[in-house]
Amino acid sequence: MTTRREFLATTTLAAVAGTGLQSSASASPAARPPVQPTTTPPAPAASKPRNLRKATMIGMVAEGDTIKDKFAMLREAGFEGVEMDSPTSLKSDDILKARDATGIKIHGVVDSVHWKYHLNNPDAAVRAKGQEGLQQALRDAAAWGASSVLLVPAVVNKDMPYDAAYTLSQAEIRKALPLAEQLKVRIAVENVWNNFLLSPLEAARYVDDFKSPWVCWQLDLGNIIHYAWPEQWARVLGPRVHKLHIKEFSRKKSVDEGLWKGFDVELGEGDNGWPAIMKALDEIGYSTGDHWATAEVGGGGLARLKDVAARMDKVLAS
Repeated sequence: MTTRREFLATTTLAAVAGTGLQSSASASPAARPPVQPTTTPPAPAASKPRNLRKATMIGMVAEGDTIKDKFAMLREAGFEGVEMDSPTSLKSDDILKARDATGIKIHGVVDSVHWKYHLNNPDAAVRAKGQEGLQQALRDAAAWGASSVLLVPAVVNKDMPYDAAYTLSQAEIRKALPLAEQLKVRIAVENVWNNFLLSPLEAARYVDDFKSPWVCWQLDLGNIIHYAWPEQWARVLGPRVHKLHIKEFSRKKSVDEGLWKGFDVELGEGDNGWPAIMKALDEIGYSTGDHWATAEVGGGGLARLKDVAARMDKVLAS
């Protein structure tokens, strides 16, 4: 997974850190009806017990000599799944053996080159490398049993303007759609600090422009808080939300200590407002289906992973 330093080295703006086919939607992609953006909250869903499935990013597992060791540690810590990176130097056979031996589900894949080879780069050769990385991630996701590939579609800065970011990134995603449909793997666009898709209405429009069930949204609940409120994004995006990233953010720390320090807070101790978030997820039907919640926070060994799992249980029950 590309680190913050790698991203900052390749762009002129800050980007958020980090930064499966069992579908995480309650209906097949082809059956999903088009939904227009709305700021009006939907009627509350029927009361059902929440059953979000907990996962982590693979980069959070700081111990273990082999991928099998890491998967076993996740299982012991109380997680059901993991998001892997692709392209990767790990051998696919080793990943599959670890999955089958431990029962940890690889529910999602993160495009590991989207910060380096932006799909809106004005250089066609760079975009081609980004397209190659995206298609490899789709193939690996299918091979590993994942339902989605997380994609940061574009970066806006002085040299890569907003309008071109919109058109170029959509053109590149459309090139990958036939493969996504063939493999039955969704391309899940994520919200990050990339100066692009800054409102939920625009994010909904971006997804809907493709008129394809194979483009969806990966909602990062912590990344939004610097400039918006997660529950509003959840309600507007509705069934477009296919995956969640779970992290916390403190507005106070970001003001008092620096923007990036906003992430230096444990789950449940910042400004996410988990009861409001979970109410919105209940309303859009995300919290009561076969859906994933993936932590993207500071990792470590077994003790740290158990603590993250316990904190996730608490906030997701808010």
